[in-house]
Amino acid sequence: MVYFEDLEVGSKAAFGRYEVTREEVIQFASAYDPQPFHLSDEAAAQTHFGRISASGWHTCAMTMRMLVDNITERKQAGLGSPGLDELRWLKPVYPGDVLRVESELLSKKQSQSRPEMGSFQSEVRVYNQDDMLVMTMKSIGLIRVRGD
Repeated sequence: MVYFEDLEVGSKAAFGRYEVTREEVIQFASAYDPQPFHLSDEAAAQTHFGRISASGWHTCAMTMRMLVDNITERKQAGLGSPGLDELRWLKPVYPGDVLRVESELLSKKQSQSRPEMGSFQSEVRVYNQDDMLVMTMKSIGLIRVRGD
């Protein structure tokens, strides 16, 4: 199990593989972000996207899946998250893209009011199959303290 004490500021990780499908892009947009350029080839062709693109919120959801898969695989003693900072959608994500994540641990701090937990901040970068940076954010995580 990975605990607060095991986290090293400056450490980097690369993980995840998420294939973006047309069906999922349309399904997500239909439910949560029904703008025409996420739903229709014709409408998307009339915009700077040129074709159907994933909602930025869908890109966040796909990234979250890769983050949780990584936390589960590493057996991290995670306690959720109070939020994120500096979310940026830099390039459109299209059906057929394959996404991956790179992260760097920026800081960590043990809670004074809840000494059984700590928090950490990571820079998260999401790339497509062409190594184009499509999204960035600073993620804040909560994690158990081992308390040896």
